[in-house]
Amino acid sequence: QVHIVESGGGLVQPGESLRLSCVASGFIFEATIMAWYRQAPGTQRELVAHIGADGYAAYAGSVKGRFILSRDNAKKSVYLEMNSLKLEDTAVYYCNRLLAHQTYWGQGTQVTVSS
Repeated sequence: QVHIVESGGGLVQPGESLRLSCVASGFIFEATIMAWYRQAPGTQRELVAHIGADGYAAYAGSVKGRFILSRDNAKKSVYLEMNSLKLEDTAVYYCNRLLAHQTYWGQGTQVTVSS
């Protein structure tokens, strides 16, 4: 079955950087579009970025130019490099397949940007 583990979150100050990692199994990773989602306090979960099997990545407007999404198919891993972090980036970040309807979520990793 699907198993996804996110890591790398933490407490940082505005302007700092953080790198999130995700290791996935239970599906054909190398043929799957992967994504990072986030859910901030009091908000709905939103799509942050996604990356295709070929490495093409696309980003939400709120993070474009600041975040970089990458993947390593050999390691079945996805990474999210977060730069110039803002207070509004505070959220629990989740890694998952890019699907319209999700039936599985990992534990997520908390990112807190605070001054």
